[in-house]
Amino acid sequence: MKFTPSRICQLIFLALFLVLFIQTEYRGRDEINAAVNAFFRVNPLVLFSYLFAAKSWTWLLLPAVLMVAATLLLGRFFCGWICPLGTILDLVTPRIGKSAPIKAFKGNIKYWLLLPLLSASLFNLNLSGLLDPIAILLRGLTFLFYPLMGLGAREGWVGVYRLIGERRDVVAPAYNLIRENLLPFRDTIYPLAFLSAAVLLGIIALERFETRNWCRNLCPLGTLLGWLGRFSPFNRVPKGLCGDCGQCRELCPTSFDGDLLLKEECVLCMECQQGCPHGRITFTPSLKLKLGGPLLPERRLLLGGMATGLLLAIPARFRHPEQESRLLRPPGVRSEDEFLKKCVRCGECMKVCLKNALYPAAYQAGIEGIYTPLVIPRLGYCEYDCTLCGQVCPTGAIPALPVAAKRREVIGKAVFDKNHCLPFARKIDCIVCEEHCPIAEKAIRSRAVTVIGLDGVSRVVKEPYIVEEICNGCGICENVCPLETRSGIEVFAVKNRTPIPEQQVVSDVHSHGGYP
Repeated sequence: MKFTPSRICQLIFLALFLVLFIQTEYRGRDEINAAVNAFFRVNPLVLFSYLFAAKSWTWLLLPAVLMVAATLLLGRFFCGWICPLGTILDLVTPRIGKSAPIKAFKGNIKYWLLLPLLSASLFNLNLSGLLDPIAILLRGLTFLFYPLMGLGAREGWVGVYRLIGERRDVVAPAYNLIRENLLPFRDTIYPLAFLSAAVLLGIIALERFETRNWCRNLCPLGTLLGWLGRFSPFNRVPKGLCGDCGQCRELCPTSFDGDLLLKEECVLCMECQQGCPHGRITFTPSLKLKLGGPLLPERRLLLGGMATGLLLAIPARFRHPEQESRLLRPPGVRSEDEFLKKCVRCGECMKVCLKNALYPAAYQAGIEGIYTPLVIPRLGYCEYDCTLCGQVCPTGAIPALPVAAKRREVIGKAVFDKNHCLPFARKIDCIVCEEHCPIAEKAIRSRAVTVIGLDGVSRVVKEPYIVEEICNGCGICENVCPLETRSGIEVFAVKNRTPIPEQQVVSDVHSHGGYP
């Protein structure tokens, strides 16, 4: 592997991506100052899909505006110098033998992926995160590979401890160092984990047919950057293959399907310049704009892409009413529609969720909501003092709130199932949910009532009830319910997610256990 300037830059940004990915994790601190969301905030595909869908602006995406400006000036350099998935493809390419390119991927298929995504965003359906390369890489790592690494490391250390017996204290500091700085906070294999991994591995497998197959023919971010890069004043000289050489065809990872360099496919890796045996190749600016072809795709493709986006937007919003009742979103999300317009489905919020409450939606929110985060209280609950999910969200779909404000955000409302709850169904005492309610004034309380037990004997039982005005739907009551199957209390979604008025909640950080 030659360490050209572009390759060195690629490795630096890949290392940065992995470091930020590992740091986007609960490490015993209340705040995450540096997160992998930085890669989404410089992503033009995230920028345009957000602007089209939300019809609003957020300063979080200012770096993406700067990336658009840099692409207009320099060309499609992001793919050749920064993109972590592109770097991984370049690293594995020499180790995968090549066969013939897939003919079906040639032509305009990349526009048939990009245009419907952008068109659907115009119709308020933001699905760009499903095919965004950084989101694909992040989901594969978050949902499967990183948890498997943590599980394997922990099981491996258990085996080491068994082998060395009483000398385990010698290696314990090394394990503690790895656990605190490298391993995931918990080992959770998420729903859709294998699908996420299969998509990522499928993109890598495409290298068997052609170098940078995904980048050349499919990637919507690369297609968008290539279109923007056509406005760059920098042009390659000569613009085609030299008649006496042709070495560029072997060196270039993305272009030269014909004899000419396609400007929108050139990732400015400079491999041709570095490897030219005659030293003829330069990239020079020109005041005369050279697009190298029509600015927009042909009319049939443009109109067809927009129509496809519209047709996709109509059925994507369908979901069953029963599923909507359990559609619990992270704290701070007040409008389901606004949330879906902004979420890029990166999975970062699920990775940092302190109590394992967030999971990717599969069918619960319809096609429109696939991979978006759901609170599933039976599996985990929203920690009262935790604000990590809002801190790492790249677009503000989950707002970053101070702790005091986050406590008052409504996720849903708890409801007792009197056919299952022990005091109602079996006439016996149980106040587990009341004991664990983190709100100082207790959103779940109990009162003494006289009942006739199942044995026919009259007794006094503590019967729980909910103070709905101060319940924020955190889900801890459903999570800790001692019933082994269905919980005796469940949290249901509400249309009105207006925060609880501050005067109704007495904040007391010492009223519950806090962080582990």
